[in-house]
Formats: sequence, structure tokens, C-alpha cells
Amino acid sequence: MIDYAALRVLAAVIETGSFERAAARLHVTPSAVSQRVRQMEERLGVVLVVRGTPSVATEAGDRLCRHFETVSLLEQALSGSLPALSGGDRGQAGVTIPLAVNADSLDSWFVEALARFSRVSRHQVRISVDDQDHTAEWLERGRVLAAVSSLETTVPGCKRHALGALRYRATASPELLTRLAPEGVTAESLSRLPVLVFDRKDGLQAAWMRQVFGTVIQAPAYWLPSTRSFIEASLAGIGWGMNPELLAMEHLATGRLVELIPNTPLDIPLSWQTTQLATEPLKALTKAVMAVAGERLVRG
Repeated sequence: MIDYAALRVLAAVIETGSFERAAARLHVTPSAVSQRVRQMEERLGVVLVVRGTPSVATEAGDRLCRHFETVSLLEQALSGSLPALSGGDRGQAGVTIPLAVNADSLDSWFVEALARFSRVSRHQVRISVDDQDHTAEWLERGRVLAAVSSLETTVPGCKRHALGALRYRATASPELLTRLAPEGVTAESLSRLPVLVFDRKDGLQAAWMRQVFGTVIQAPAYWLPSTRSFIEASLAGIGWGMNPELLAMEHLATGRLVELIPNTPLDIPLSWQTTQLATEPLKALTKAVMAVAGERLVRG
């Protein structure tokens, strides 16, 4: 059987990154925390924590922490209808919910969903950022309980809700286009225009080029792993990028940014996927996500 009291200690160490901070949270001594974790490691015969600054979970430790988060979320949901399970303590702290969200959603619309959720729930969230094509992998590996994903199929063991599409515009400063593509943006001139790339997983620029030109055009690249930096770099004339319309619309309206080729948006359909084990406890978060997505994303 799993020792959930010890698992609570392990989860506190991993979440805070420190035996000392975990001890302060749990109101015990650091030596007591260290002893509890060591006893659990000895019992299971595996290392659960890589000690350091910060202390981090091993693969086995991470799996145990994810299990503990799921069980804690289910227990708190159950105690809502059966208060005697928690001694009627309605003031207990909420569980931290691990999520995976793509950076563009996080910077353009997802924070509003979190704000609405925070007004009706004690739970906190811990967000891991990845490309929308890869966030589903976090669900498949059991590292998160829910994810914003572009995967068009349902992750096994999960429930999928279509959200709508995040619309992107291929944008640049007028100065950059005047300087490097004075005759207009063509396949030939695009090869001279520096392109902004988020990271090696970023395929939006290639997808737009295939949509518009039927092929991927090689060009100089700036690597900027930040949605906000994409906007700033575009405004500064460093290169062109696929910017979320939600963030670029104000600059397009004032002329500080222009589309490389007018009226050629790229729509990326998104979904909200939650593990079926926690579908009911995540209902309030799902409601907030669906509501904001309905207001901000493009409907097909």
C-alpha cells in the first residue's frame, strides 16, 4: 500500500524544490522531511529525489507526485459532497493542478481563464509550457491532468473538448518590408526576410509558407523562445513572425505591423483535454477555459 503521509512530504519537496521549504510548509523539521523521504526510497528501492538546488524528482518520484496530485484532487472533490471526510474543514488549502499549455495561448487568452477559475476555486495551478503539437505528450506520460493541445484526436484515457482556433497573422514592420522586400512579398523576396522562430518544435512559419506558397522557403532565422518577444522583435524590424491575432491586432490597426500578404491568416484548432480520472474535479476549470475560448478563439 502507498504511504500517503510520506507521499505528501515527497510532493512538498518536489513542489518547493527544497527540503527546508517543504519542512516549513509542513510545520516539521528539515531532518524529519529528509528521513521520511529516505525511508520511502528504501522501502521502494529507488531514488525519488535528486538532492540539489533545487531538489528535483527522478522519473519514479515524478510519477508518485502526479499520482498524489490526482488522488488529492479527487479527495477534495469528494469532500465537497461529504464534508465529514475532511472533518468539515472548508478552509483547507486547494490542490495544485498540473497543466500543459502552449506559450501563445498562455500569453493571449489562457490567463483570463485562470483568473475566472481562481474566483471560484481554492485550487492553484502549475503550468508547463510546450508547443501546442506536443502538450498532449505531457498528458500521455501522466505528467499533467489537463492540456491545451492541437491534437485532433483524443488522448487515451482523456476527455476532449474542441475550443476553436487560435488565429495567427504573418506580420512584420513596414520598415522591414520596405528595406528588404520593396517589390512586395514573393517567394524570392521572402528568402531575404529574416524569420522569427520560437524553438525547434515551432512549425507555424513553415505551415503558413506551405499554405500561401506551396513550399517552405529557407531564410535567415532569429530564435526567440517568447511570445511577447515575437511581437517586440516584429515591431523592431528584426524579422517577421507568426503572431497571434489577439496580440497583434492593435499593432495592425495602427500600422506598426502589417501582414506580409494581406488576408492570409493561419488558424490552428485547439482542444482542451483532461484525464478522465479528474474530469469531475476539473469541471470548474474546464468551464472557465471553455468560456474564454468561446470569446477569444475563432470558431470554424
